[in-house]
Amino acid sequence: MIGRLKGIVAEIGEGWIILDVGGVGYLVHVSARTLGALAEGGVAALQIETYLREDSLKLYGFLSRAERDWFRALQTVQGVGAKVSLAVLSIAPPDALAEAVLLGDDKLFARAAGVGPKLAKRLSAELKDKVPGGPLAPQSGPALAVAGGTSRATGPEADALSALVNLGYGEAEAARALKAARARAGEAADAERLIVEGLRELAR
Repeated sequence: MIGRLKGIVAEIGEGWIILDVGGVGYLVHVSARTLGALAEGGVAALQIETYLREDSLKLYGFLSRAERDWFRALQTVQGVGAKVSLAVLSIAPPDALAEAVLLGDDKLFARAAGVGPKLAKRLSAELKDKVPGGPLAPQSGPALAVAGGTSRATGPEADALSALVNLGYGEAEAARALKAARARAGEAADAERLIVEGLRELAR
């Protein structure tokens, strides 16, 4: 199976590109967000998901492993295939999808072509334990880096730090983001607010 391709973008179509790799042109299906990051004649390196059927071979390309992992995770939900998965990835990056699942925001998923209200609710609910990087349930007592050393996070900070780590962020970078998030959101901010602000900080 093909896992990665690097070559010249020879042609761009609606939802696909032709990637010239050593003189061989591969037709690769991609999301609208990926299309927007590519240009004809430019070099592209894509993570590839290969779908082999009796009568066809399809390649799906992604700019990052996180995007590819979301493509796989989305299809664990009943009623979601490759086409809908690409539609979801077309409207938001992986970190925004993770935030939507964490907050139960089905409205984001409903923006994707082919996703109705019922499927959007199912996506936001069923993906909680399938988010790439691990489940979103808070763990107890992670360490929070502070000036002068490391202390044990408690309360909202602990829950927020655990959630960000479960989303795949390193503990140190998540702690730094939460420190900035706390300064921006104020001392009264709960875990949910800290997570949202932390994700915004990490996306900078």
